[in-house]
Amino acid sequence: MNDKVIIALAQVDLVVGDIAGNTQKIIDYSARAHDEMHADLVVFPELSVCGYPPEDLLLHSGLQRRVDEAVETIRTSVRDIALLIGYPEYDGDDIYNACMVCKDGIVLAHYRKHFLPNYRVFDEQRYFSAGKNASVFLLNGIRVGINICEDVWKGGPAAACRAAGAEVIVVINGSPYELDSQQHRERVVRQRVEEIGIPVVYLNMVGGQDELVFDGGSFAMDAQGEICFRAEPFAEGLYRLDLEADGAGVAPSRAQLSPILPREQSVYEALVCGTRDYVQKNGFPGVILGLSGGIDSALVLAIACDALGADKVRCVMMPFRYTSNMSQEDAAKQAALLSIEYDVIPIEPIYAAITDQLADIFQGHDADVTEENIQARCRGLLLMSISNKTGCMLLTTGNKSEMAVGYATLYGDMAGGFAPIKDCSKSQVYRLAHYRNTVSEAIPQRVITRPPSAELRPNQKDTDTLPDYDVLDPILEAFIERDLSVAEIVAAGFDKDTVVSVLEMVKRNEYKRRQAPPGIRISSRAFGRDWRYPITSRYTFPE
Repeated sequence: MNDKVIIALAQVDLVVGDIAGNTQKIIDYSARAHDEMHADLVVFPELSVCGYPPEDLLLHSGLQRRVDEAVETIRTSVRDIALLIGYPEYDGDDIYNACMVCKDGIVLAHYRKHFLPNYRVFDEQRYFSAGKNASVFLLNGIRVGINICEDVWKGGPAAACRAAGAEVIVVINGSPYELDSQQHRERVVRQRVEEIGIPVVYLNMVGGQDELVFDGGSFAMDAQGEICFRAEPFAEGLYRLDLEADGAGVAPSRAQLSPILPREQSVYEALVCGTRDYVQKNGFPGVILGLSGGIDSALVLAIACDALGADKVRCVMMPFRYTSNMSQEDAAKQAALLSIEYDVIPIEPIYAAITDQLADIFQGHDADVTEENIQARCRGLLLMSISNKTGCMLLTTGNKSEMAVGYATLYGDMAGGFAPIKDCSKSQVYRLAHYRNTVSEAIPQRVITRPPSAELRPNQKDTDTLPDYDVLDPILEAFIERDLSVAEIVAAGFDKDTVVSVLEMVKRNEYKRRQAPPGIRISSRAFGRDWRYPITSRYTFPE
């Protein structure tokens, strides 16, 4: 009879700092794995006890005590099934990103993460010391090795596991979503499999944590580099995977094979997941947003409704003398399409009161962008007041193109608690709107086809101030996400004066971005934790 291990992969959504809640989820999922799947081993994601990434919570003295108690509770409470959990391990002055395999109170294996990522959104060298030893444990006659996330990307720890006798490697992960991340992960794991010649089981967490979204997509790859199991993206689940050994080695069973989502669908689902978790994990009863009749707020409204349900979303149209009838009609139409609570509050009386109060100070000065910003700040005041009164969080509706060049008003349209499309370029906003309408009509077609305008002065168009988005967005992508110089961007076919102008706008508006609310990261480099340009800088372009 062949040796066999039934693994239950717990692709779960955990909450950073909720030690008690995470512990109970681990215990509950372990019971389900035993009772429903008759599993021999249940596997949980990286740092599952404390949630990922815990950041400076790791430095708080109280966290260690709670983690230690939680690990002991899990070790002694779960019976008749082995489980693999991730947790921060405190050893004197060192902290390790660690995991443990235990069964019936007995520790079968222990492992400390070797490679600590310190790039983009990762800052693990700030907190953790590196492990050095391979870890392999025996279960039902099969020797199982362990890696944690970055270890499998570098290769050395996987090879060390193989050298220590592992016949299969289980990798626990906290790998955040970005464009095409699933394809990238599978390419990396295939490279490891080609090097070591044994299967790899890859478990990823799911759910939103501040700017990050974890998309799940857990999978198993056999020794020939073929995917034999892939979990659903952006969804919690408990998945059974059988490992069976024969004379040729260990082979994962053929199991569920969820498809990799098309690009726009995957981005949209990431935005929905990130918005839902940010609102719910922070305890807000719902959200509000300003609905302008434009494409950005229309997309954010659709995301909010899909994330939370229409009954948790409220919109406010705040027209002024420059707001077109088209905008008011389209906003009302979308509110009706999605069956949300919808208010109309004209800002003319507030604007008049403010400008009257400033008339003496403004005397002798021509009207300029100041008056445009007052309109935006009137709207921000109304929205924040409703947010305060109702307890609902205000969603901002700015996109990455606007945030990059400062086409936004501090304390106006930038006011709010969360920015769902902060990392989506204007071009991507249009693609996402088109995608959402293929599911069901959520955004009036005229909102998608009309030229974008802030409507802060007569006949205003975005192109009065900015290059066309089909020019602007590729320049921004080249600079922000690929760090290309002016010369390199120009060599790609762009006008030098335009490139210099755009990059100067990016530099000039860093102070605004530092004051913007957090938003969901979907690119390889978003404004936030992986963008650290100085506010005060005399660096000049075109270098």
